[in-house]
Amino acid sequence: MLSRRVAKKLSSLRLQRISSSTTLRHYKTLSRPPPPPPTTSTVCLFHSRNFTSTSTPPIEEQGLDAFDLALDSVVKIFTVASSPNYFLPWQNKSQRETTGSGFVIRGRRILTNAHVVADHTFVLVRKHGSPTKYRAQVRAVGHECDLALLVVQSPEFWEGMTCLELGDIPFLQEAVAVVGYPQGGDSISVTKGVVSRVEPTQYVHGATHLMAIQIDAAINPGNSGGPAIMAHKVAGVAFQNLSGAENIGYIIPVPVIKHFITGVEECGKYVGFCSLGLSCQSTENVQLREYFRMRPEMTGVLVSKINPLSDAHRILKKDDIVLAFDDVPIANDGTVPFRNRERITFDHLVSMKKPNETAQIRVLRDGIEYEFTITIQPLQSLVPVHQFDKVPSYFIFAGLVFVPLTQPYLHEYGEDWYNISPRRLCERAMRELPNKSGEQFVILSQVLMDDINAGYERLAELQVKKVNGVEVENLKHLCRLVEECQEESLRFDLDDERVVVLNYQLAKIATSRILKRHKIPSAISSDLIDPQLEPSSETELACSS
Repeated sequence: MLSRRVAKKLSSLRLQRISSSTTLRHYKTLSRPPPPPPTTSTVCLFHSRNFTSTSTPPIEEQGLDAFDLALDSVVKIFTVASSPNYFLPWQNKSQRETTGSGFVIRGRRILTNAHVVADHTFVLVRKHGSPTKYRAQVRAVGHECDLALLVVQSPEFWEGMTCLELGDIPFLQEAVAVVGYPQGGDSISVTKGVVSRVEPTQYVHGATHLMAIQIDAAINPGNSGGPAIMAHKVAGVAFQNLSGAENIGYIIPVPVIKHFITGVEECGKYVGFCSLGLSCQSTENVQLREYFRMRPEMTGVLVSKINPLSDAHRILKKDDIVLAFDDVPIANDGTVPFRNRERITFDHLVSMKKPNETAQIRVLRDGIEYEFTITIQPLQSLVPVHQFDKVPSYFIFAGLVFVPLTQPYLHEYGEDWYNISPRRLCERAMRELPNKSGEQFVILSQVLMDDINAGYERLAELQVKKVNGVEVENLKHLCRLVEECQEESLRFDLDDERVVVLNYQLAKIATSRILKRHKIPSAISSDLIDPQLEPSSETELACSS
């Protein structure tokens, strides 16, 4: 679940993705169409630093080595994509073209960023020095970690290609070289810099908080998915930069990359990143620690909220003090030791766990220490943060358009969505947790005007709580309640104590003519169709109109 602070951070658009694109999304991108081939090839070089690492070559040599390695490994990616229109979920927006970078890894796969191929309809890749573009298929996508794997079937593409080897997390001030195809030209480019910071950072694309490496190399649109090379190995994947700042870029570190790839190899698909499902508060205040009976040598964080779907909800309680995770002590500010006197938030330890792995949690409860074993799993929020590569769900009945609330729906209000979208929906999207698996926050998004629904047009963007007295669990449940209605009237209880009542038989007939009038192909999205549920003839007619 996103905190209000994180939502405001996303809304202010300080971090931005760095693929070259022709369309603005809900976060700011440096949007530009793919550039025409330049008259001369240009290699961008970052200014030299007076620093030589004891474990890596000088920064000048790093750029040359990276360039040599990249010639047969780094590719340019051309993507055609079309995103859904969440206000009109039965149709897509105009297609857009984007370009990004990627590189070959073992197993004849190409690693790139998820946002480079998000909502893709067609993907091509091109080798350095080749005029030929090859068709690529998206093998797996992890939007939370902003990574994707591509495969190319053509044997011709793989001739002369070499894979890059993954390395380790670089230390501060170690030299790295970022290779890719940024804006300003069509040929490969190298920028050089050093590592400035290693810590969990907001991933703009997936709106998650994972470890990232900040570097001072110039990372520009089109660099997305390109490797950051250190000592002949990959230190990370370029994925975003800091808007308004000069030469502050971010790369995805190797532990996050390996977690993504390993999950795909073991399970055949992306498995996600785990969470404890806890909202915690620091215990830096002395009086707070005394109140919760923490001894002077104790450190930890205060549990303020627990996700009901997590295993922690079964074991932990509000006001518990989490002292350690897998025997690693947690400081009062929520950090744990990292390396070389560095510290990171303990969430990183949790996120690196595989789904269904267990962790030992030591807590202080009412002055007594306890040790618990908790199963770690990826958790879904009540209001999904993103819906990339998915068809939006919707259900139309008598001109009433029902959809599950998602943050992409709120993002349709524009870049300043947090401030101009309906306040009640926005606050609940940020704060509320699901109480059971499969639960959705269903809203009446709009009313397609007709005689049958006249007078209800002002009731849009309210939560649907009940249908004929039955609480709504999710959109599919609402659809089933409507289809199986045996009463003369159909009643929808909405938020703010509002009520919609329709004559059921007249409403079914009206659905067909409303769909024809608005040229909507179906009254229900494909993901909601239950093959075991025989639709009524009126609904069948509406769906085929």
